[in-house]
Amino acid sequence: MADVRGERPDYIADDVPAGFGVVVKPLGLWERVFAIGAVRKGLLLLAMAAIWEVYARWLGNSLLFPTFSETATAFFAGLRTAELIAVTGRSVEMLLKGYALGLLLAAVATAFATATRVGADLLDTLTSMFNPLPSIALLPLAMIWFGLGDGSVIFVLIHAVLWSVALNTHAGFRSVSPTWRMVGQNYGLSRVAYVTRILIPGALPSILTGLKIGWAFAWRTLIAAELVFGVSSSGGGLGWYIFQNKNLLDIPNVFAGLLMVIVFGLVVDNFVFRALEQRTIRRWGMQS
Repeated sequence: MADVRGERPDYIADDVPAGFGVVVKPLGLWERVFAIGAVRKGLLLLAMAAIWEVYARWLGNSLLFPTFSETATAFFAGLRTAELIAVTGRSVEMLLKGYALGLLLAAVATAFATATRVGADLLDTLTSMFNPLPSIALLPLAMIWFGLGDGSVIFVLIHAVLWSVALNTHAGFRSVSPTWRMVGQNYGLSRVAYVTRILIPGALPSILTGLKIGWAFAWRTLIAAELVFGVSSSGGGLGWYIFQNKNLLDIPNVFAGLLMVIVFGLVVDNFVFRALEQRTIRRWGMQS
């Protein structure tokens, strides 16, 4: 009996061009090197330094805009004499005090906002009022309230950190998946365990964003406050170093102080926050 199913015979193409089907192509040396983020950023920094050097030499006025080589010389001279390190240490000490107190108050405000509706409304209202307010604008009032001391600087640092961290943390808590919340409730977690094992891990991307924004606000506020404020009871910081050298018309040292501000910011961003992100949210697949 003839086959009535009508099956079509298999067709195998023999004229496939050479190289077809190769899906993995080994990268060249330059491509492998260029794929490293640190190398790409280093090349960008070198390019910007070269542009700086060329422009300053073309301008030919070190009092107005010193060359990169003059700035680098002043920078390393400041490191050798430890003067730049000492003023940076004083600034960092002040920054850590204000940052820690700001985080503590942000945690209290977020806990209150998460626990009660009144707290959420209060936090929304306060962040809408004070988050757009530049911290340095409060410095004159802080000097009246707390005098010419560390208290005034710490007050403006707290203001710089508090609202951005509290706002991002509260927004992160609200964006935690309802499925995660139900899992935590079904497991009968205590209130503390629910926060530490469900809310904080779920909101960690937003929390880290708030920490980074708060740190950047605090750092720039501190330098600006030191520029205005000058020497406090514990000595001057980086802002005062820049202001003092400006008065002496030692412009390469002014640029060296600014370069230290930038270098410290890059170090914190790339070695502190980036490491924290890689060990948490990227490792957990919450960020690409």
